[in-house]
Amino acid sequence: MPQRKSGHVTLTDVARASGLSVSTVSIVLSEAPLSQNVAAATRERVRAMARKLGYHPDAHARSLRRRSTQTIGVLAFDLSDPFCIPIMRGIQSGLHSANYLPLVMDAQTQRKLFDNYLNLLLERRAEGLIVIASWVFEETNLLADVRKNNVPIIIVGRDLTSFGINSILVDNEAGGAIAMQHLCDLRHRKVAVIRGPKELSDSEPRWRGIQQVAASAGTILDSSLVFELPGVADSESGFEGGRRLAAQMLSSHRPFTAVLAFDDLTALGVVRGLTEAGVRVPEDCSVMGFDDVLPARVATPAITTIRQPLNEMGLLAAERMLQAVRKPGGSTAEKPWLVKPSPELVERSSTIALRRKKRGK
Repeated sequence: MPQRKSGHVTLTDVARASGLSVSTVSIVLSEAPLSQNVAAATRERVRAMARKLGYHPDAHARSLRRRSTQTIGVLAFDLSDPFCIPIMRGIQSGLHSANYLPLVMDAQTQRKLFDNYLNLLLERRAEGLIVIASWVFEETNLLADVRKNNVPIIIVGRDLTSFGINSILVDNEAGGAIAMQHLCDLRHRKVAVIRGPKELSDSEPRWRGIQQVAASAGTILDSSLVFELPGVADSESGFEGGRRLAAQMLSSHRPFTAVLAFDDLTALGVVRGLTEAGVRVPEDCSVMGFDDVLPARVATPAITTIRQPLNEMGLLAAERMLQAVRKPGGSTAEKPWLVKPSPELVERSSTIALRRKKRGK
């Protein structure tokens, strides 16, 4: 057999090696209805030769014929963030089962890089876009060109329905309420709170939930023990923020028996900061997070947290996206929808009940 010039095995290569026409080989390997008119022995000969040569169909040529790339862009704000990983796995699982290829892009929290990836997405004719959100995208118009091209968009982790974008995010107000209720149930009445960055839309509803439960429990939240994380620069900034704010809590000399952190990485930073200062967690101070990412589960102590169903959110995004791309004429003209999965408490060893003081002490 003559040496091939191309690096890929083609239909022509299989046809030449089989001693058959390209059209016959194409009919057999594409499993077209006409393949039933080809003798069974011939069909098996073609398939055996294709396996021997390592032939794979040309997806690009097939997409041109079908006018479908079967590709979905998946743009994460920072793949090094543990928050993104289970969402990404859910998306990949949902798309893989439907033979759609996720075109994964990592914006590394850089707005310019995010914009560049969107342009590449449009150039490669991806049929849809799923964004694992970050606060830096909320105030931008970067998704406008995608919508103008009638490409469906789903954002996971933010509510951008006011911008006409389908959204999936956990019920943050309910999550904040569940977290505060857990600490109240453990008899903690002096609770320090670390809120998220002001740019982050998750922060305000969580804070509302915390305040509502505190008020109903008769717990007064000391304003000098309510802190706010700065804008998130990278996946490590939450940890370092928690560590630094733990030191500020202690230097304030205000009494507190528990810390409710904005997320798990911040909670881990708080544990580190308290431990470095000689404060034991949970014996001297309980610490609670939010998200239920892997580091929270394997840390010592393991972090009590509010679980976001991250994998399920990714899977739901994939399922909804597949419905959108399969709908004739697309779905970008429809009213945007919002799905808010429920959070749940995951109790671990970083929180314990406050010991009751003995009478006379």
